[in-house]
Amino acid sequence: MLRFIRSSMLIVAASLLTTTAAWAHAHLKTAEPAADSAVSTPASLNLTFSEALDVKFSGIKLSNAAKQEVALGEATLGNGGKTLVVKPAQPLPAGSYQLEWHVLSVDGHKTKGSYRFSVSK
Repeated sequence: MLRFIRSSMLIVAASLLTTTAAWAHAHLKTAEPAADSAVSTPASLNLTFSEALDVKFSGIKLSNAAKQEVALGEATLGNGGKTLVVKPAQPLPAGSYQLEWHVLSVDGHKTKGSYRFSVSK
């Protein structure tokens, strides 16, 4: 009977640990340019997440103050797959920008968000 109880406890503990890991999502940890910041023209947009990402299903959309989409290059990954890097096709002119991101972590969870920053000359 004692063996059965121990086995049951191990199974319950293992399932709780597995369930906790499955609840993980890629949360934005840092961004360059940062939210609500004023920067000189950035060479790239770098978003670092808490989990590794699947670059095929992750991306950034950038819009200017007139809500026109800004051309961006291909998204790449850095920092062990946790940093989404996108370069603007051309230097960003001074103004206000809305950055929208969506990512798929390698564990299959989707997250998205947005923030604003501005470019000053």
